[in-house]
Amino acid sequence: MTERGTGRFTWPVRRRVPGPEGTAEDIAVQDIAEREAADRRLPPPEPEPILNPPPRFNLAAFRLAALGLALVLALALAITKVFVGGPPSVAQLRAEAGVDGWSVLTVGVKDDQPGVAYYDKDTKIWSGFDVDIAYMVAEDLGFRRSEVQFYGIESEDRARMQATNANGGRVPVKMVIASYSITADRENMAGVTFSAPYLYTEQSVLTLTGHSPVASFQDLKGKPVCTLSASTSQTALKAADVPWTSRNKVSQCVADLRAHKVDAISTDAAILAGFKYRFPDEFDHWDLGYDKTEAWGVNVGENEALEKLVDLTLYRSLKDPKDTRWEQAFQNNFQVETAKNGTTPIAVAAQPDVPKPDVRDLPWEDVFP
Repeated sequence: MTERGTGRFTWPVRRRVPGPEGTAEDIAVQDIAEREAADRRLPPPEPEPILNPPPRFNLAAFRLAALGLALVLALALAITKVFVGGPPSVAQLRAEAGVDGWSVLTVGVKDDQPGVAYYDKDTKIWSGFDVDIAYMVAEDLGFRRSEVQFYGIESEDRARMQATNANGGRVPVKMVIASYSITADRENMAGVTFSAPYLYTEQSVLTLTGHSPVASFQDLKGKPVCTLSASTSQTALKAADVPWTSRNKVSQCVADLRAHKVDAISTDAAILAGFKYRFPDEFDHWDLGYDKTEAWGVNVGENEALEKLVDLTLYRSLKDPKDTRWEQAFQNNFQVETAKNGTTPIAVAAQPDVPKPDVRDLPWEDVFP
């Protein structure tokens, strides 16, 4: 049996004896009041926990999260394409080509073709359309004009990439820009890689003044004609059954013509126009109406990365309206010759089309105009 007074809700009982001032009812009322006062002194019971309602599905938050995930994946894919897959960047091409390791840019050009590429031994100045194209390419590769070294190259050495220095020694060059026509046979030769065309011209004939008119190769039948070794003109002369001799330099053909050893010279019109321009009273320049177009290209040997960089320069020159380097080169070298060449075409006065090079265009670079 539990002892009284030990429970939580018990208290000591004081016995009250009814007296003269209070009855038994008064004592009962007082006891009830004391009990209520004791209850108020007890600590309140612990509150019952409030249960949270189950969360509702938030469609807007789900959509936002999905959009964020899609953006992250797109960004990751773009970064992968930029840095991992796809075509090479300009920096990669420069590294593959070895450009950054060159202190000078060596270029093989003709040295005896006025208007195309000519070396003045008195002034020691190189001039001509091919020379200006070389400077244009060199500029985009990061070379100053003083860092471009030209060497004279003969026609048969253009595929070998072997030029000649002032002492007659053989010099390997990084590129050949020497009125070199692009043909299927040449493209299949070992060590020949052409850029996109940088000039369109055609074949023509140069004679001494007073020669009978020449309208086709048939008009030269039975007459000896001089042309350049490894020249595309040889095929046309053979087809017309015209006797011909070959020389390594066009200046040698001109010397033979002046000495009456040959009756005519046959090669590209852009080459022969320079001699008519310089010696208008000595030579006549004839348009053959020959359908074949001669497309000149830059030969970079086996350096395919360098070929892409050259194509990039030609593409920029063609597509950028602010880039007038090609037009200026044509004006300075060929356009000035038109008056003295009469109705004989020299070359197409518009840069040939250039396919867009397969080069990576990084977001922070200005690769394409």
